[in-house]
Amino acid sequence: MYDAIVVGGGPSGATAAEDLVRSGHSVALLDRAGRIKPCGGAIPPRLIADFDIPEDQLVARIRTTRMISPTGRRVDIPIENGFVGMVDREHFDEFLRARAASAGAERLTGTYLRIERDEMGSTVVWRDKATGEERRTRAKLVIGADGARSNVARDEVEGGDRIPYVIAYHEIIAAPGPRGEYHPDRCDVVYDGRISPDFYGWVFPHGGQASVGMGSLVKDVNLKAATAALREASGLADCETIRREGAPIPLEPLKRWDNGKDVLLAGDAAGVVAPSSGEGIYYAMIGGRVAATAAAAYLKTGRVKDLQLARRLFLKEHGQVFRVLGAMQRAYYRSDERRERFVSLCHDIDVQRLTFEAYMNKKLVKARPLAHIKIGLKNMAHLTGLVSAERV
Repeated sequence: MYDAIVVGGGPSGATAAEDLVRSGHSVALLDRAGRIKPCGGAIPPRLIADFDIPEDQLVARIRTTRMISPTGRRVDIPIENGFVGMVDREHFDEFLRARAASAGAERLTGTYLRIERDEMGSTVVWRDKATGEERRTRAKLVIGADGARSNVARDEVEGGDRIPYVIAYHEIIAAPGPRGEYHPDRCDVVYDGRISPDFYGWVFPHGGQASVGMGSLVKDVNLKAATAALREASGLADCETIRREGAPIPLEPLKRWDNGKDVLLAGDAAGVVAPSSGEGIYYAMIGGRVAATAAAAYLKTGRVKDLQLARRLFLKEHGQVFRVLGAMQRAYYRSDERRERFVSLCHDIDVQRLTFEAYMNKKLVKARPLAHIKIGLKNMAHLTGLVSAERV
């Protein structure tokens, strides 16, 4: 009998498992192994500090981001007083799982099937990857950290089967150095309806490799064709393709993260990916941390209402950022004309500074109220058409 079994060994599940073990609980970490999530791989300095990520996990340090509009307008934004760290999910996720195991979590390799209950408690039924046999593991609590289309959420939590998501696809390619429009020290974000009608495309350096991909909620978008177009425009069409990956990215946090008795969700399974940017690694790890906090409280008191602590803690810290980013996505991602205005707005030096200060520190910047007023007025002018997108 474990105190908890964590289903899913991505950044959220691995963090929840490690935190729970370090707080003195027995934990099993169940992961399918071999799956790599499509991801640009960007992490902010706050994640590196908060989760003690070693230098050797960073495959690149990005100090410039380029925004590209539907008409080809390019806005280069320097990242002042910091950087965007890049990781390769193939190695980063395994590092986090191994660290959880070193702390004391027991790793199980297989696929979640269902939860069974009897008078003795809860049992997770899973299929062993090595043997194909069904196995049963007892636990007082189950943490579902198994992705945007979480089977744990679908089976156990109200609304868990109806989470809206964007389908993301990317290709990891060999990218030896600067060529065409590509530069290994710069992240490119492409806002163009020909690439994605409702989200964006990206070209993110990964050291000697690059992640090129896009996402969309529209079902009939040809993800591979759009990614091929991105590679062509960047001068990367003839680079070797190392691997191709696709997966859903949730669009908003679920209304409930627990089932009111013995299951708690974390990470993508709870819907904690930032709107507008699609940033997920940092929020997944925070989701794992607050899940561990709530789980530890539940295991100590036996009160099921303590499971609600995870969602409350997360939204208290990050709810306002999610609301602002959600409003921005709804306002600017609906058409190429709006996307053009959004990239035009990014010329503003206050927009650039406040955006990356917020990104690096993971909170809205309140130190310069006049800058916020100025940005708000410019934002309204662009949305209402009072200012032309052609004006810088």
